[in-house]
Amino acid sequence: MADFASRPEVTVETMGKVHNPSGQGVKAVSSQVKSKKLKQLNTDSNSEEKNASDAGHETKVKEGTAKRNITRKKTDSSASGNYDSRNKKQGGHGKGEWKEHLEPMDPDYRPAIDEKDPLYNEEEQGYILTTENGVSTAKKGPRGYDPIESKAIYGPMLTLSEFKIQVANCVKEYFDSGDSDEVIRTLLELSCQEYHREIVKKAISLAMDKGPRERELTSRLLTSLHPTPMSDGDMALGFEILLDSLDDLRTDVPDADTMVASFLARAVVDEVLPPAFLSDQNNSRPGDPVIEKAVTLLSREHCNARLEKVWGPGDGRPVAELKQEMDQLLQEYLMSRELDEAARCVKELGATHFHHELVKRGVKIAMELDGNAAQNAAAPHDLSNMDAMAALFAFLVRNAIVSEYQVTKGVARLHSLLDDLSLDVPAAPKLLKEFEVMAEEGGCLVKPRPNPNGGVATANGEAPKNGVVVAAEAS
Repeated sequence: MADFASRPEVTVETMGKVHNPSGQGVKAVSSQVKSKKLKQLNTDSNSEEKNASDAGHETKVKEGTAKRNITRKKTDSSASGNYDSRNKKQGGHGKGEWKEHLEPMDPDYRPAIDEKDPLYNEEEQGYILTTENGVSTAKKGPRGYDPIESKAIYGPMLTLSEFKIQVANCVKEYFDSGDSDEVIRTLLELSCQEYHREIVKKAISLAMDKGPRERELTSRLLTSLHPTPMSDGDMALGFEILLDSLDDLRTDVPDADTMVASFLARAVVDEVLPPAFLSDQNNSRPGDPVIEKAVTLLSREHCNARLEKVWGPGDGRPVAELKQEMDQLLQEYLMSRELDEAARCVKELGATHFHHELVKRGVKIAMELDGNAAQNAAAPHDLSNMDAMAALFAFLVRNAIVSEYQVTKGVARLHSLLDDLSLDVPAAPKLLKEFEVMAEEGGCLVKPRPNPNGGVATANGEAPKNGVVVAAEAS
């Protein structure tokens, strides 16, 4: 009753508040804490020793100051004889520590050499580089000298990526100069015989993005590189790498299959590749359209003469051959009257600056064919060839294949040669005038506008030359 009487009375004023602020009658330690203490006491002897060592490392707080000083006790091995500070991480999770197995800073230091290493060399007591076939290059002597490391270099002087960059720059310069001897000198200076197989793919892939001239130069370059410095094996491996990368080339060049097949057939004709190469590839790649196309090109009649000009007339050949190609193109058009085929052939010429010659020769051929009919005044004029030629140039101008300036320049050249043309075709002046009317109607020539001072004038107010207005000025 005494204990009960000492408790504070619960009233309305004290409801909802702390009724025992003094904590009288409340246990200082709960039952859960006691159970944990008992479990710790029942552990094995190893745990007890560990707990004893941990207890020795507890922090001690010194009271009596504004800031509590926390000090670590028994960190010295001499104090207890149990703590080993060598296992301490010392920050950074052990990083930055000096290990015994690290190499010293001496530049002449050489690691221990294992005699079982396949690159071990008894003569030099060091490591050497070998070729793909396993033949040591050290027998041929070093290829170069590294002044930074003060050591001789065995093997390629460059990495593969560096070699590809150098070859790409060399091939681009070759496209501008056409000097194959400079390419050979550069490859010899690079001294990377192991990577010569990459030259074929790099040169052909760059030429495929260019025109017929660059493709013809690439075919000639491969002929100059064979058999020195590129051997038969390098050429064969290079074309195999090219065939394996056709999927990537088709993404950039839709007509990659036809071009690669032409390069293959041209290489066989130039004796860069043996004919057995296509047979071997046909067996290992059955049904490959590129190999089949190359075999088809080599199976045609007079294949050698045709493949020598496989890249068309715009491959950088002389002007005389280019004029001959133009004559054949125009005569074939007058027989077939196929505008699309003629336009394709004009594109293949790759000579946009020389289209005025095409106009001049086309009108001249049409004049010679229609001249007999125009001479006979009694018979009606048959100007079918002149009309077809005017339709061709109008079609080429509409499709932006030939410019109006080139057509105008070609007609102006015909006016300057009119006296000579009249000797072969007496009706040449009349036929040329008829062609100008047809060309104006088709949009090839711009009709001159009247000049307020009399006559006709161009956009600059000057009189036209030879009665023809330059399209660039009139526009």
